[in-house]
Amino acid sequence: MKNQSISDTAAQKNAKSGTNRSIIIIGALFFIFGFVTWLNSVLIPYLKIACELNNFEAYFVAFAFYIAYLVMALPSAWILKLTGFKKGMSLGLLVMAVGSLIFVPAAYSRTYELFLLGLFVQGTGLAILQTAANPYVTILGPIESAAKRISIMGICNKVAGAIAPIILGAIALKDVDALVENLKVMPVAQKIAELDLLSERVIFPYLIMMGVLIVLATLIYFSTLPEVDTDQEDEELAHTNSKKTSIFQFPHLLLGALALFLYVGVEVIAGDTVISYGVAQGISFANAKFFTTYTLIAMLVGYVIGILCIPKYLSQEKALKISAVLGLALGLGAIFSDGFVSVLCISLLGIANALVWPAIWPMAISGLGRFTKVGSSLMIMAIAGGAIMPLVYGFFADLSSPQKAYWVVIPCYLYILYFATSGYKIRTK
Repeated sequence: MKNQSISDTAAQKNAKSGTNRSIIIIGALFFIFGFVTWLNSVLIPYLKIACELNNFEAYFVAFAFYIAYLVMALPSAWILKLTGFKKGMSLGLLVMAVGSLIFVPAAYSRTYELFLLGLFVQGTGLAILQTAANPYVTILGPIESAAKRISIMGICNKVAGAIAPIILGAIALKDVDALVENLKVMPVAQKIAELDLLSERVIFPYLIMMGVLIVLATLIYFSTLPEVDTDQEDEELAHTNSKKTSIFQFPHLLLGALALFLYVGVEVIAGDTVISYGVAQGISFANAKFFTTYTLIAMLVGYVIGILCIPKYLSQEKALKISAVLGLALGLGAIFSDGFVSVLCISLLGIANALVWPAIWPMAISGLGRFTKVGSSLMIMAIAGGAIMPLVYGFFADLSSPQKAYWVVIPCYLYILYFATSGYKIRTK
């Protein structure tokens, strides 16, 4: 019996060690998610200048990137069934590397459509990665503490997201305030030459990114990351789901997917519009380029709160309610104030947004059992909110003003509050 006890203890330690290694590897992937995703906050104002775009056209940067999640989520689930999680993650990184490479001809030719293609291909790679990584980290431990683990992933994601705009902004937006003023009075030939030089600034950063992604893909492929079987159900869950034939028989999943769609929309609006909004409020590009970083630092604060408080002091449901109410308050604050205070309210939406994803995800996929992979694909498709909502914002920004356009976030937070209060409880059709 004593030897059996020692053996059990050793097995538990090995299992815990394996889980910790897996979390570190997935954390590195979430760092990549964040770095690539939040480059868009700089690319939007950068390409608006380089390719001479209006607000609506500029926000196709976000559309091209995030619409890939809608288009590629179900194919990603099919790919993962063939490859498994580990090889699928490696493939996703290689697809992202191809997207980075497309930026080279796009920059040399200053062709907006090629930039958008590169972003779509990057989004496709991320769709594969996210379809694997999000359910993976959710089921690595108890469902009750899933929000805590996802919050740890969120820290990896947002640390990268805070760094990315500073790095690309220092390269792509260097001295751009003076350039914008000079472009107004330049002869046409000189203006074209200056815009071509501006466009070429992103070539070196994206070539570096391509190299890093290829190296990471190789490391993941040869890593010790274990496979996790999401098709197995315990006896009680198997009995509960015995008559279920599709994910459409899980109302809480469908309602959660809509909540995630709206949440990603408001998160992208907060992060990707704040630089341009700061400029619209009279703040220079030199200072405004840091606002996305402030947004992501605010999210980091929210994640730390989640790690410390969930589930010991705060349930996932309560955290989601608080987040929705705070989002409503800050959204209204941005609309009814001006200048730096208004811009700061948008940046502080990071705190309101931080725990929304970690809370919605486990609440929505709870009890899916053998439907987990397909349900996760639906949730990944919901990331397309980041494609649609910024375009809606850009349309209203051109129609009225960048400030009044923030009214679009209010109904989004109201729906998230509904899901946190009662939507997630609806388990039967």
